[in-house]
Amino acid sequence: MTNSPGRIRDFNPNDRRALVEMLVESEPWITLGYERTDWDQLFDSFPTGREGYVMESDGVASGLAVLRPRVLLGDYLELLAVAPAKRGKGMGTALLKYVERIVFGRTKNLFVCVSDFNGDARRFYEQHGYQLVGPMPDLLVSGHAELLMRKTVGPVRK
Repeated sequence: MTNSPGRIRDFNPNDRRALVEMLVESEPWITLGYERTDWDQLFDSFPTGREGYVMESDGVASGLAVLRPRVLLGDYLELLAVAPAKRGKGMGTALLKYVERIVFGRTKNLFVCVSDFNGDARRFYEQHGYQLVGPMPDLLVSGHAELLMRKTVGPVRK
């Protein structure tokens, strides 16, 4: 049996506190100017139009994937985050693979954005088969672009 970085399950409102703390302490959202109120606002409206999956490690929510279905003839991975102290243990990869199994069971494309200054995230997605679609300059903050990336299992129509 292989070692698992944790257990993945559906988001539960009881996860909110641990997840907000994790996000407040994480890049790239610090550089992008996200604050506690932004994360509270996300969780206030969650899961409206979204699906949430939590990586639980040692009984604590230590990772989060937020998926927005039906975007650009596919789904959009709105957020993938792992607690800073838990990075490098395979949690991000496990969450991404979990989400991909769901997405590619119902559609052909999965999209994600990474900030142009976040080279680690871009490399992570490239290593998992995502390709750059193009930049969206000044989308979140002035002077930086969000890079739209896509992984596909084939065209929508034959």
